[in-house]
Amino acid sequence: MNLLVRPITEADYDAVARVTADAYLGAGYFASADNPYMRHILRVRERAAVAPMIVAERDGEVIGSATLAVYGDEWADIALEDELEFRLLVVDPAVQRSGAGRAMVEHILAQARAAEGIAAVSLTTGDDWHSAHALYQKLGFSRAPERDWPIPENGKMLRVYRMEL
Repeated sequence: MNLLVRPITEADYDAVARVTADAYLGAGYFASADNPYMRHILRVRERAAVAPMIVAERDGEVIGSATLAVYGDEWADIALEDELEFRLLVVDPAVQRSGAGRAMVEHILAQARAAEGIAAVSLTTGDDWHSAHALYQKLGFSRAPERDWPIPENGKMLRVYRMEL
C-alpha cells in the first residue's frame, strides 16, 4: 500500500468531509453532523479556499486530512506569531493507527522547517484523544498546558502541544 501526503484538490472535498465526520462523530465529540461546529468544519470547499489543507491518500483513496494556519489566519485558534498551527487532523476510523496521521504530521513539520519565520509547530487536540497524545509526544511535541482552552459549547478541555523546530 502506498501512502502519499499532498495538498488537497477539489476532487478531495467530499472524501475529506466524510472522513472528518466519521472521525469526530466516531470519537463521540458531537452527537450529529447537525451540530453548528460540525456543519462549519464539513464545509471543506470554504475551508480550502482560505486555508492550506493536506490529505493523506492510500492507494488512490483519501484517508485523512489536516488544515494549516499561521497567526492571524481565519482558521488559526492558537498560533503565535512564529508558529505554524495544524488543526482538524483526522484519519478515517477504519484505518487509524496505520501511519497516516504520523505521515501527515511529518509532512507538516517539513513544511514548517522550510517556511521563513516559523520557529515552532502547535496544535490543539481533545483531552481524551489518548492515541493522538501518544503520537504527538512520540514525534517530539511537548505539552503547553498553560495554553489549554475549553470548547465554548460544551466546556470540554482542549490540550495544546508545541514543538520547537
